[in-house]
Amino acid sequence: MYFFKNKSGLLILLLIIPFVWTCKQDTQWKGQGPIKKVSTETVPIQLQYKGVFDLGDGVFISNDYDGARLNGVARINDTLISVLITPENSPINMSPWYGFKIWSELEKNIAVKLTYAENAYNRYYPKISKDGSNWEAIDSSKYQVVMENRDGDAVPANLTMQISVSTDTTWISAQELITVSEVNGWMDELLSNSFVSKSIIGRSRDGRPINLLKIGESDDQKMIIVLSRQHPPEVTGFLAMESFIETICTDIEIAKKFRAEYNVYVVPMINPDGVSKGHWRHNSGGVDLNRDWESFNQPETSAIRDFMKQKVTQTGGVFYFGIDFHSTSEDIFYTNSSEQNVNMPGLVIKLIDAVGNEFPNYTPNVRPSTETGTMITSTSFIFYEYGAEALTYEVGDNTPREFVNKKGEVTALKLMELMTK
Repeated sequence: MYFFKNKSGLLILLLIIPFVWTCKQDTQWKGQGPIKKVSTETVPIQLQYKGVFDLGDGVFISNDYDGARLNGVARINDTLISVLITPENSPINMSPWYGFKIWSELEKNIAVKLTYAENAYNRYYPKISKDGSNWEAIDSSKYQVVMENRDGDAVPANLTMQISVSTDTTWISAQELITVSEVNGWMDELLSNSFVSKSIIGRSRDGRPINLLKIGESDDQKMIIVLSRQHPPEVTGFLAMESFIETICTDIEIAKKFRAEYNVYVVPMINPDGVSKGHWRHNSGGVDLNRDWESFNQPETSAIRDFMKQKVTQTGGVFYFGIDFHSTSEDIFYTNSSEQNVNMPGLVIKLIDAVGNEFPNYTPNVRPSTETGTMITSTSFIFYEYGAEALTYEVGDNTPREFVNKKGEVTALKLMELMTK
């Protein structure tokens, strides 16, 4: 079991299997396989039909809101509703995002079955909410997964959840729903600090702004860059980034010292189209943005590339560090080759060790790249193009939210200590 905070700061209890982060790792530096280069040219996506669906007998279901994902629905019988979840296009990473809301004119208990497109399987433990803002994990006794054997591996092919519905809307989501508007609200709160400003550095394929936060009071001779939400469902990575940035914005002495020496540039929502449309992974161009940091076929990645190039050209400054926050099945630090000459050698290794030392019985799960010179992902681009130490910071889907927040905070504190020595 574990607890996490909802947006009101209340602790939520979640019963689920133990996770990797709680155990001492047998091998700290495990290595990662090569990242496959794929085409990032724009391809078509399949749009959802958005609306309110009348399922009869006074039961309604809707995907008509930002971040929803429901591609088909049918009332099977009095007590069973089947929901179809399909991706925006394929091939795609198997991270089926789902989100919908349901209500009934009369209070009743019903079962909702999630079925997926062929070869897809369930990844996310369902979250439930009564207002779309405060979330808790669905009771484990009301959640059933059907396992299937595929190529010798048992995978969770579909799931059925038992829920009580009434005139009060019930929201169901793969993870806590953190939309573009909520991220904009978070940025606006940070703007109350005199050392924080916001600008637009580009537009998404659908025309949504790519917002940039500047945090700091230095002369841009020393800079770091922080990225988040390249992949829409990766909420835990965003939560860690949120804690990381809020720590840098505090009034503690190390933060003040850091902001006087470094400017921090943050793109908290790289893929606003994918988040708004409830995509599994891609942008509106049907592309995994974290494979477009060599070709730059998409406007979202191009905007960040152009900003970094312009900043260095205009100021003569240097990027010393870059961090990109993601989510996966477990907590992982993905690092680059140690053979490259960089602006602050050894920073990432020292940072990971310092963070690990702060938590008893926790050894960071580190997977360094075996490749050199390949600029496919954001952190490899930052590393090889600018000589900045760079890190992909992966957070487990089910990592306790208290730990997510604390590790984000500690990572920021240790980074500031190391970079101001």
